[in-house]
Amino acid sequence: MLTLSPANRSGRSVDGILLLDKPLGVGSNEALQKVKRLFKARKAGHTGSLDRLATGLLPLCFGEATKLSGFLLNAEKRYEAVLRLGIVTSTGDAEGEVLESCEVPRYSCRELEEVVSGFEGEISQVPPMHSAVKVGGQRLYRLAHKGMVIERAPRTVTIHRIAVTDYREGLLSVEVACSKGTYVRTLAEDIGKALGCGASVAGLHRVGSGPFDASEMHGLAELQALADAGLDALDRTLVPMESALEGFPDVKLTGNVAYYLRKGQAVMVPHAPTSGWVKLYDGSCVFLGVGEVLGDGRIAPRRLINRPR
Repeated sequence: MLTLSPANRSGRSVDGILLLDKPLGVGSNEALQKVKRLFKARKAGHTGSLDRLATGLLPLCFGEATKLSGFLLNAEKRYEAVLRLGIVTSTGDAEGEVLESCEVPRYSCRELEEVVSGFEGEISQVPPMHSAVKVGGQRLYRLAHKGMVIERAPRTVTIHRIAVTDYREGLLSVEVACSKGTYVRTLAEDIGKALGCGASVAGLHRVGSGPFDASEMHGLAELQALADAGLDALDRTLVPMESALEGFPDVKLTGNVAYYLRKGQAVMVPHAPTSGWVKLYDGSCVFLGVGEVLGDGRIAPRRLINRPR
């Protein structure tokens, strides 16, 4: 779900998406608050957390863009991860207490690649105790901080691609493209078990989320410098909200049709796609929101964007 910052009633109305390069040691919500203050924005939210020890791409949605956050939450994520073999921790990463330590066997590159590639496709994961998953109405990490360990139901996730990129001195580097809800920490632990030596995450960097990649990111120091130069400079870092809708076909509506769609009515559009989700535009090519094609061919509004009149 989208994590929204409390609305700032005195803030500016800002619409768009910022691709933040979240720094090491900063929580996702903490980073969101810093950026929201720089923009003096009324409403903002982030689309899925990164751990404090993880860095990289964290899309932040401002204003009306928050209505499209679900599409980014459901999008494929891409990571560069470094796994420390021979070390098992309480959290699955370098932040936790070391539970097991063992000497790492001498693996060949081929052995490592065979084990790692075996995790491609649909796999079952048990959410880690140090995660934001709710069980019985309580966040698992809150229970973990009390020293509690409870049974968690496994979840099916998809590893679209995983590849070894480097291995030296017990540090195994991999690239991972995966579905939403994938825990790289759990993936690291499972790879360690398959190798027989245990493993945990030593470093994690997100390089992609849906249509966005690391080349488009902005760091906090850069954003602060732009804010000092003025809000106009800062606003130019935002990408249009409809850029989150990768692969959605465009549908242009005439004046009357656009009017009725804005009223919440499903409309018939000649030569429109016959199924799926679509991006909706009026006759002036202004983005109206997202629609879904119904069984009878009409397009129903699903997420409409409020524009100043």
